[in-house]
Amino acid sequence: MKINWVKYVFIVFAIAILIFAIVKIRKDEKEEKQIQISKEETVQEKNTNLSLGIAEFDTINPILSNNKNVQDITKIIYEPLVNITKDYKAEKGLAVEWAKQDSNNYLIKLRENVKWSDGSKFTAYDVKYTIDRLKEIQSIYSYNVQYVTGLEIVDDYTVKIVLEKEIPFFEYYLTFPIMSSDYFENENFEDTAKNAKPIGTGMYEIQEVESNYITLIPNKNWWNLGEKTLTLDKITINLYESVGELYNGFKMGNIDLISTSNTNIQNYIGTIGYNQKEIKGREHCFIAFNTENYLLSNIDIRKAIAHSIDRNNIISSIYGGNYYTTKFPLDFGTWIYQEQDSGDIYNLDEAKQILVDGGWDYRYRYWQKYENYRTQRISLNLVVKASDENKVRVAENVKEQLENQGIRINLIKASDNQYENYLTYKNYDMILCTTYLSANPTLERYFGDDNLAKFGSEEITNLMNEVKNTTDENKIKEDYKRLAQIYIEDMPYFSLFTSKYTIAYNSALAGEINSNWYNLFYNIESWYK
Repeated sequence: MKINWVKYVFIVFAIAILIFAIVKIRKDEKEEKQIQISKEETVQEKNTNLSLGIAEFDTINPILSNNKNVQDITKIIYEPLVNITKDYKAEKGLAVEWAKQDSNNYLIKLRENVKWSDGSKFTAYDVKYTIDRLKEIQSIYSYNVQYVTGLEIVDDYTVKIVLEKEIPFFEYYLTFPIMSSDYFENENFEDTAKNAKPIGTGMYEIQEVESNYITLIPNKNWWNLGEKTLTLDKITINLYESVGELYNGFKMGNIDLISTSNTNIQNYIGTIGYNQKEIKGREHCFIAFNTENYLLSNIDIRKAIAHSIDRNNIISSIYGGNYYTTKFPLDFGTWIYQEQDSGDIYNLDEAKQILVDGGWDYRYRYWQKYENYRTQRISLNLVVKASDENKVRVAENVKEQLENQGIRINLIKASDNQYENYLTYKNYDMILCTTYLSANPTLERYFGDDNLAKFGSEEITNLMNEVKNTTDENKIKEDYKRLAQIYIEDMPYFSLFTSKYTIAYNSALAGEINSNWYNLFYNIESWYK
């Protein structure tokens, strides 16, 4: 009896262990399954859709479109010969090498084994086709090829471009998107149904086009897929009738990212629920001094004027503080000039001392000097384009500030044609200018032949020639640093401000956002939500 009791106890104990083991195994299996689901959800979370928007959509063909939203987005569908990095440096695109054979000829080696999204081969004929179209039609990229007088196909992956004249840093002009010659063969490029869904060589391709949205998916034929992995599986481009609707779409969470130079953007999208990045934009406003003018040929007069202008006052009163002060055209973050001196030179006492040291007397609210048997006052004309209301306000502000300092200003509000004539013939004392900067770092406008200030020297000529004829990046940076010193210290120009470029994006959008005003989607392959 005793032996049977022990036996039963053992059997019960064994059954209990077995049940415990089964429960434990099932629990482990359940936890493992939950972990697997969690991992799948995490992967899915990192590969969700990106939602973008286009206001006032015209066409997805970047050569034909005049829409800034289209130009931004199509950079991930179509590719140029030369790309621009986050610090505005030329880098390899569909071209892997370029060489300046002489002042007017460039030899360009193309990337081999590149395919269009339909699987066909990219060749030199596509480059020729695109340049021919840009020479024939009105496109925002026609400017890029305006000095191209000929193109020779050396072989399937080499082209020779002939220029009308020497163009410094011509590689920066090769940033236009390349289109497929075979795809558009025997088609009217400007008026073909194929423009609804052109093929590209970029990382994404057009999958679907509807009346109110366009869908992009990864281009399985992208040449760089071996090096990079696209984390976004799908990009939906919502089409809106107006910019107001686009902003509202972002505010409502239907769009993940927008970019704008609108200084009042927060009035439309609010201030919460998103992240933003602000950088210097393209609009650069400055005063050019005619250094052949009797008064302005004197560097002390130019410096006194500069010390008398409060740039922050201009930005605050006219632009609500939504612009950046600037000292030099290329201080927006370009690789070629990394100096970021934000100090202000506004100093009325310094301005007065400069004039006193120069023999000027402050009498009857004006600076004057008895010279060459007559009394000379500091009185100058300032030209501004009348059709640009904000710049007129800037000019009026400058006039008021200078006259409060005893420098008389006659404000000339010129019509568009008159203003262009002033620029052409340089028949002004001072002129308020606005330029829209490009990634090309050339300073020809400021220091080249027939520059706006009629300013030059043997040193400047040598520096300008050096940067055109060397590939030594350290030497280029060194020369540009010296050119900036001349611009700021000798003051043939006085830079006022640069616009602000805002990139606003959904707080859930993660990854390294390296956008700039040239490429909103730089490094998009590392983005995820």
